[in-house]
Amino acid sequence: MTTPTSTRAQEFRDQLSRRVIVADGAMGTMLYARGVFINRCFDELNVSQPDLVRQIHQDYVKAGAEILETNTFGANRARLSAFGIAEKLKAINLAGVRLAREAAADDVYVAGAVGPLGVRIEPLGPTSFAEARAIFREQIDALLEAGVDLLILETFGNLDELREAVTAAREAAGDSLAVIAQVTIDDFGHLPGGTDPETYTREMDSWPVDVIGLNCSVGPKATLDTLELMMQFSSKPMSAMPNAGLPARVEGRNIYLCSPEYMAQYARRLLWAGVKVIGGCCGTTPEHIKLIRSETRSLQPLQKKLAVTVEEPHVKVHALTPVPMAQKSKLGAKLAEGKFVAFVEILPPRGIDASQEIAGARRAAEHGIDCINVPDGPRASARMSALVTCQLIQQQAGIEAVNHFCCRDRNILGIQSELLGTHTVGVRNLICITGDPPRMGLYPDATAVFDVDAIGLVNIVNNLNHGLDIGGNPMGSQTALLIGVGANPGAVNMDEEIRRFDWKVEAGAEYVVTQPVFDLDLMEAFLKRIGHVKIPVICGIWPLTSYRNAEFMVNELRVPVPDHYMERMRRVDSAEKAREEGVAIAREMVVRVRAMVQGVQLSAPFGRYQMALDVADAIGPR
Repeated sequence: MTTPTSTRAQEFRDQLSRRVIVADGAMGTMLYARGVFINRCFDELNVSQPDLVRQIHQDYVKAGAEILETNTFGANRARLSAFGIAEKLKAINLAGVRLAREAAADDVYVAGAVGPLGVRIEPLGPTSFAEARAIFREQIDALLEAGVDLLILETFGNLDELREAVTAAREAAGDSLAVIAQVTIDDFGHLPGGTDPETYTREMDSWPVDVIGLNCSVGPKATLDTLELMMQFSSKPMSAMPNAGLPARVEGRNIYLCSPEYMAQYARRLLWAGVKVIGGCCGTTPEHIKLIRSETRSLQPLQKKLAVTVEEPHVKVHALTPVPMAQKSKLGAKLAEGKFVAFVEILPPRGIDASQEIAGARRAAEHGIDCINVPDGPRASARMSALVTCQLIQQQAGIEAVNHFCCRDRNILGIQSELLGTHTVGVRNLICITGDPPRMGLYPDATAVFDVDAIGLVNIVNNLNHGLDIGGNPMGSQTALLIGVGANPGAVNMDEEIRRFDWKVEAGAEYVVTQPVFDLDLMEAFLKRIGHVKIPVICGIWPLTSYRNAEFMVNELRVPVPDHYMERMRRVDSAEKAREEGVAIAREMVVRVRAMVQGVQLSAPFGRYQMALDVADAIGPR
């Protein structure tokens, strides 16, 4: 008796013999773009955030994808164990297939995505071939139970590992399921271990798979060049699912620079070369797939089945034009006009009495300070909500507040809800930060969320400012939040700091506030490195209170303090003189930095607001 799976497999093979089939693009790239932190288990989102995954599948269907890969690339026991969720393996794979099936149209195939195990196998590691095969078999059995139409074994760099995956697939499904096997290559077409195209192509050609090909890798050019070589050594149908160009690494995230138009040009060349399955990998989006599908339609005659299919027009999501920076808040207007601004940092109270903080904010307002900067659980401490503190300051002290918004304590749903509330209650100025981990505070066993980092948070805020929710769906209204971010001119790894800063700006940052700076030579070097980015820079200034405070900055907060400042703090012989010297140093820094940046953020150490105001006097006329 013919089973539904074998029927779909035969249909796929029949279509493959007659035309090119278009696969979808990246899942991980799209999840990250919608606010999911890179350290999350993306496969687990099938269970915890199904709507998000389903929406991405739907976007690819609308773009013209004819194969949807399930969000199960890493849903094997070895990889899930690293996240402590191996027991969810079956549920994750079943949900992954169900979500893709719910999004798929009648003529869209659902392919079970299976990636490498993420562990070394013999002879390079302790995992035997038999163990590797068993791990693959467990995942593939779950995908088959859920009813996939075919399997795509992808991004393999080790032929032995891919062979075990193929063997597990055939042991599980026999010949009744179509299988695509894909490897990833370097710039020269070799596998990561150095295996050349002829060697791996001849071996893959001998395996019981329907299609062999390349995915991920270094971009469309290397993929095309290598596939043309592979075609000399195999007559099997070939697949191509390249990355959107060579990636730049940013805190574990790849940035891909190939435009949809560029990818479409290479899609045309890949089709001319004879590729039968074409799609995208990391960095590709529905826009890339839409243009790739257009190329396939223009270069091959439509099949009879497709010729009579009339696709109803899909309603395209229209982002709203964001509110101009100058209209978001008084701070936004001043920054847009190029005015020099001054913040004073005031921590939220530890209890429910904010009278001291409100009094300090009033004094700051009377002193001509532009904004009060309110940290969110600094040093992982339990304090009054930063948002509530901002509200009280704005209502009772008559000065705008800047709300630090950190990712540590909120999942992506809570983030969105609170940001909507932040706008609604009139707190429009943000600084988006990742947040200090709980181990730094008094409650080291507290659970950190970190669904996103600061970059993902900026993406979320930017979406809301365009009237779109996390999933890119229109909300019918929009926020007008001024997006600030943090940066550290004294970072140990400055290249990484600059890369993260650039990505924050690309995500939508409108101004940046630095960590406390004492070595202004570092500040000058930092400003040169970011000279290509034209957003206002606010320099953090911290008046030292004692020599011990200076040592704490250097040894625990890793903030460089020049030796001559350390010596000045060491020489003073009383607490009062130490504070006076700290203010004097801070005032000197304000004078020096005045012409470099568009503002200063003045800390009020240990609640001594007058120290910050004394430093502010050095700013001069504005």
